[in-house]
Amino acid sequence: MDFLRAGLKSFGLGGFKMDDTTANLVANFASGGIGMALDQISRTSLPSRRKDPPPPRPPCPFKVLGEKGAGIKGRQNVQDFVQIRDSCLQNGTLFEDASFPADNSSIYYSRRSARDFVWLRPTEIVEDPQLFVEGASRFDVQQGELGDCWLLAAMASLTLNPKLFHQVVPEDQSFTDNYAGIFHFRIWQYGTWVDVVVDDRLPTCDGKLVFLQSQTKNEFWSALLEKAYAKLHGGYEALKGGTTCEAMEDFTGGVSEMYELNQAPPNLFKILLKAHERSSLMSCAIEPDPDQLEAETPLGLIKGHAYSITSVKMMDIRTPRMSGQIPMIRIRNPWGNEAEWKGAWSDQSPEWQFIPEDEKEEVGLTFDRDGEFWMSFRDFSAQYSRLEIVNLNADSLEEEELSGDHSKRWSANEFAGNWVKGASAGGCRNHLATFHLNPQYRITLEDPDDDDNDDKCTVIVALMQKNRRAQRKIGLDCLTIGFTIYHLKNPDTAPKPLDNKFFKYNASVARSPSFINLREVSCRFKLPPGVYAIIPSTFEPNEEGEFILRVFSEKKNNMEENDEEVDIGEADDQVKSNDTFDDSSDVVQLFRRVAGVDMEIDWVELQNVLNTSFQREFAFDGFSKDVCRSMIAMLDTDHSGKLGFEEFKKLWSDIQTWKNTFKLYDRDRSNSLSTLELRSALHAVGYRLNYHVLNALVLRYGDRRGTLAFDDFIMCAIKMKSMIEAFKERDPHNTKRATFTLDEWIDKTLYC
Repeated sequence: MDFLRAGLKSFGLGGFKMDDTTANLVANFASGGIGMALDQISRTSLPSRRKDPPPPRPPCPFKVLGEKGAGIKGRQNVQDFVQIRDSCLQNGTLFEDASFPADNSSIYYSRRSARDFVWLRPTEIVEDPQLFVEGASRFDVQQGELGDCWLLAAMASLTLNPKLFHQVVPEDQSFTDNYAGIFHFRIWQYGTWVDVVVDDRLPTCDGKLVFLQSQTKNEFWSALLEKAYAKLHGGYEALKGGTTCEAMEDFTGGVSEMYELNQAPPNLFKILLKAHERSSLMSCAIEPDPDQLEAETPLGLIKGHAYSITSVKMMDIRTPRMSGQIPMIRIRNPWGNEAEWKGAWSDQSPEWQFIPEDEKEEVGLTFDRDGEFWMSFRDFSAQYSRLEIVNLNADSLEEEELSGDHSKRWSANEFAGNWVKGASAGGCRNHLATFHLNPQYRITLEDPDDDDNDDKCTVIVALMQKNRRAQRKIGLDCLTIGFTIYHLKNPDTAPKPLDNKFFKYNASVARSPSFINLREVSCRFKLPPGVYAIIPSTFEPNEEGEFILRVFSEKKNNMEENDEEVDIGEADDQVKSNDTFDDSSDVVQLFRRVAGVDMEIDWVELQNVLNTSFQREFAFDGFSKDVCRSMIAMLDTDHSGKLGFEEFKKLWSDIQTWKNTFKLYDRDRSNSLSTLELRSALHAVGYRLNYHVLNALVLRYGDRRGTLAFDDFIMCAIKMKSMIEAFKERDPHNTKRATFTLDEWIDKTLYC
C-alpha cells in the first residue's frame, strides 16, 4: 500500500470549423441550454461591470471549487478561499461549510453509522494546534478507521518533495495568522487544478480523531487534506479502496505507468533513462512476504518498502582489460538511514575503483550512510519486483528545472469527451455495428525518438473516466474502459469520422492491455511515424460516462478530434423535396383559406395547415405549438410573428425534405427514428455536425428508448438550421468566427 511512498524525492514539479467556443454555443442551445450559452457569451464577449472594482488579483492557475470548468460533477456554490476567510475575519466568525456539513451525511452514504461522531475543531482537541510541526514528513500520515491506505501512501510520498507538496498544501494558512476556521488544498481533477476549501471541523470519538491523523497530536495538515479529498468525492466513505496511482495523479497531474520487473520490456533501462531526463517520478519495491512486515533481504534491501529512484545513468567504466559503459541506477531509502544495498556498487564496494574520478565527481558520489546507494541495472532488475513511473505534464515543469539530467519535457495533448447512450457510446470493437459511433481522435507522429535505432515514436496513451468515485453514493462504479489505435494509411482520404466500413476491413495496430474497471487505463507504445486514430470506448455499448484522453510523446505530436466540421449544405437528391406549388394544389388552397385576406399565418394557423396535411401520412399527435413557433421564427425575418406565402413555400419545401429523410431512415416503419441513425439522417438533409452537437441533440430530443418521434426530428432540423444560419449571417467572409453582443445573442436565441 505504500509502494509510491518514496517516489518524489529530488525532483521538481514536473473540432465545422466554427471555433470550439462557437461549436459549444450551438451544442448548448440545441440541447436547450440557453443558460449555459448565455453564461459563455457573457464571459467571453462582455466584461463584468462594477462600480468600484477591487484591486486586481494575480491570475490563478487553479479553478475554485464550484466554479464552471472546475471539472467536478454537479453544481455547487463557488467557494473562494480568500473571500470567505476575509469575510469571516471581518465578521468575527469561524467558517462552517454548508456544502460539506459536519454530520454523518459527510461520512457514510451506504449505511447509517453505528455511532454519532463529534465534530471538533483542532482548537477544541488540543491546546496548541498547528498545521505543521517541524515541517511535513511521511511520519505525519497515520491511517485511521477508514480504508484509504492508498491515499495515505500518496500523501506520504508527497512530503518528500517540498515544492510539489506546497502546491497541494498552500503555505498561506495556519491556526494563528488570519485563522478563520477555513483551509484550502489544491487537487488535480481531470485536467484542471481545483482549489478545495474546507472548514476545520473533524470527526472525533472520545476527543480523538477517527480518520487519518499525524503521529504528532497537535499537527493537522494530513487530517485536513483527507477531508478536502473526501469533500471532492462526496464523503469519507467514497475513499474506501483505491490505488496509490490514482492519488499520485491527483497530487501531480501526471500519468502513471506500472511495470512488473519479471515481465519488463527489453528496453526498460532506456525507458528509465528517458523518464529521468523528463523529471518523471520513479519508485520501486520488492514484493513483501505476507508473514513478515518490511523484512530485510540478505543484501540489505527491505521487502514491502518503497524506494525512490533518484538518478539513471550510463556510467563510464575502465578496467585493466576493457573500457565501456555500464547502466546504473541510484536509489534512496526514504528513511535516510544505514539500511542500504550491500551488493556490487554499494558504498565502499571495490567496483568503484574502475570508475574514473571525474565520473564520480559528476554523479556526486559519496559514501555517507544516508540511505542512498547505486546499483547496476542488472542487479536492480533481479532484486526489485515492481516499478512505478509518474510522468509529469510539461506544464508542471518550470524553465529553471530543465537543466542537467532533467533537460527534456514530454509533449502532451489532452481531450475531454463523453459517451452518450444512443449517440456516442458504441462499445468496443466486438460490437462492430456501433463501434464507429465512439469519439475518435487523430494523432500525427512525425519525428522518431532521439537515439532510437528503429526509427519509432514513443507514445503513452492514458484514458481516464471522470467522477466515478464521487458517483458511488448513487450506485455507480467504474465502467470497464479501454482504447484501440488504428493506422491511417491514407489520412487525406480517410473519412471523418471513420465509418463502420473502415473498422470492418482494417485491423488495429495497438490497444490498451485490457478493458478494465479502473479509473484509468494507460500504456506505452512504440509506433512508426504516421497518422493514427485513437478510439476510446467502454467495453459494452450504451454505457454512459465522461472521460479525459491524454497522450504523451517524446517528440511533438499533432492531435485533433477526428470529426466533421459543423456546417450546412445541400440535401441529398433522394430526399430533396420536388413539390411544386400551383393554385390548384391542396396545400395552397388550405393556406389561403386559413390565412385570410392578409395572406399571412401565425403559429396557430400554421399548426392547422400542417396537421391537416401530415396526419394523413403519419400516425402522430400532430406538431406541437413549440415546433410551430420555431418554424415561424426560422423564416420570420421581420419579427412579425407570422409567415407570408413566399416564406411558407420555403418552409413547406424544408419540411417535405425532412419528412422524406425521416421516412427513409424509419427502417422498421415504427413512426420513430433511432438516435443511432440521427447523424446519418441529418447528413442526408445537408447538416454536418460533430459528436458533441450530436450528443446534445440526442440528450435534448431523444427518449428513453433511444428514438425520436417525427416532430422531434423536425425540431432538431429547425434548431440546427436556425443556429447555423444565425452564425453565418455574422460571418459573411467564412472566417469561422462571429461576434455577438449579449443583447444580440439573446434576440437570436430566444426567438428561434
